Amino acid sequence: MPTVSVGRDRLFTALGRSYTQEEFEDLCFSFGIELDDVTTEKAIISKEKHLEEEKPTADDEIIYKIEVPANRYDLLCLEGLAQALLVFNGKEKIPKYTVANISKASMLKMHVKKETSLIRPFIACAVLRGITFDEASYNSFIDLQDKLHQNICRKRTLVAIGTHDLDTLQGPFTYEALPPPEINFVPLKQAKNFRADELMEFYKSDLKLKKFLHIIENSSVYPVIYDRNRTILSLPPIINSAHSAITLKTKNVFIECTATDLTKAKIVLNTMVTTFSTYCKRKFEVEPVEVISFDGKSSVYPDLSEYNMEVPLSYITGSIGVPLEVDEVTSLLKRMQLHAEKAESGEAKISVSVPPTRSDILHPCDVMEDVAIAYGYNNIPKRTLSSLKPLPLNQLSDLIRYEIAMNGFTEVLTWILCSKKENFEMLNRKDDKSTAVIIGNPRSSDFEVVRTSLMPGMLKTVGHNKDHPKPIKIYEVGDVVLLDEKKDVGASNRRLLGALYCGANSGFELIHSLVDRIMEVMGTPFVPVGDKSGYFIELSNEPEFLSGRQAKIIYKGGRIGIFGIVHPEVLNNFDIPDPCSFLELDIESFL
Repeated sequence: MPTVSVGRDRLFTALGRSYTQEEFEDLCFSFGIELDDVTTEKAIISKEKHLEEEKPTADDEIIYKIEVPANRYDLLCLEGLAQALLVFNGKEKIPKYTVANISKASMLKMHVKKETSLIRPFIACAVLRGITFDEASYNSFIDLQDKLHQNICRKRTLVAIGTHDLDTLQGPFTYEALPPPEINFVPLKQAKNFRADELMEFYKSDLKLKKFLHIIENSSVYPVIYDRNRTILSLPPIINSAHSAITLKTKNVFIECTATDLTKAKIVLNTMVTTFSTYCKRKFEVEPVEVISFDGKSSVYPDLSEYNMEVPLSYITGSIGVPLEVDEVTSLLKRMQLHAEKAESGEAKISVSVPPTRSDILHPCDVMEDVAIAYGYNNIPKRTLSSLKPLPLNQLSDLIRYEIAMNGFTEVLTWILCSKKENFEMLNRKDDKSTAVIIGNPRSSDFEVVRTSLMPGMLKTVGHNKDHPKPIKIYEVGDVVLLDEKKDVGASNRRLLGALYCGANSGFELIHSLVDRIMEVMGTPFVPVGDKSGYFIELSNEPEFLSGRQAKIIYKGGRIGIFGIVHPEVLNNFDIPDPCSFLELDIESFL
């Protein structure tokens, strides 16, 4: 999930009051976001430069790092976050975003050439008139573009945003695609004129921009935007021109979004203009731009119209599990910036108008979720659905977890993937090629096979925590995977229990008593060898355990587990200095 960094004091000023950290955490939780970290600007810079962190002083600005849902693009900056929280708290009404009422003849025009279809076919534009920036809002404006580029724009592959000082340009504009040698301009933050192909070579050493070069560098033509005087605005999706760079003095901002996905371009443009139209002379008003395609088709952007849907009240209340009246639901939705009222149709339905800021609302389930958030998840009574019946294996696993925890063991969760060396050689086992599922194209040598035992992960856990006070008593209930020709996928899962004791002595008797306790709670009596009415133990000879200090568990005539003192060579392989005893049991055998 994306994390938004905002200055605490500036955020509280926008919210109209101060909060203690605990109060703000509660507000975030109520709204469905999370205060992830509290830091300072100096600490962030020190971390980025790998410097030793300085102790914060009273003058350091406190930075709140807030985690927001990945589909809430309107919350990716302080302005959107503050607006949403003000509406949620009932301090402000839902903003009404409008497109300036001007004729098509008066609109700025963007003409799209046919060649753009070869590389990046779509473009959407808008103008923010009479905007007033200060340093903080300017930085927020730039930061929102970066956040969108990383999120919905998929690192500029789907959409690239260009923002320009309109007063340095003259419309109409043209969106073209030309061979690289024909494109010459001074890029942002540079003083030298570059040809487009030279620019691609130049930015291969730029840590920030080199990751975007692959999007167009192998194309025969590059996308480029010109104004009436053939002044270049940008080379999307790489870099804007220095000529039209916005500054703190910029009053009119021209925004263009070039894209391979028009729907995403519209969402990105709407997010930019609705969020920062709050700083315009005419608050929440955006000037449209006409985009004229090479085939003569005309489109006007941005589209700030509201999307309407009707949602049955029964769907909302049935899904949440709380009886609510229509008026309660509409009131809750308004707190989430959704216009809502009772539908005119006979049955109980909610008519919802979705503003351009809420592109995440696609289905009635999204409306239902917003009602649940505004109502408060903690206020929803817990209940077990009558149709929800847990699998017997999961029920048994939970019961065994509870019982072993009652015996003083701590649960661990380890990776289901491990290296071949950990699964075989480090356990003194030989790979007979008939048990382990091999990963075809592993990204790391640490994850080459699917584990066939819980033992490697648990020994690795102890090895990494050998300085922990002794004794260490841990357990895990998890799946292993074994090759199985009888299955259509060639392998089968088995649910195992692993328990490990590590201390000053081996603790073999404690692991043995744990076996007896598990069998007791499973209602399985200890019986003489050969009796299939219960369980018994027999001497085993596995290489991962000490000879003569290990036993296999036989249940109903079949082996279901093994326990014993771990071999010193195995302990040495996992860098464990203390003796250990280990139990592994197939709990599916009890079903």
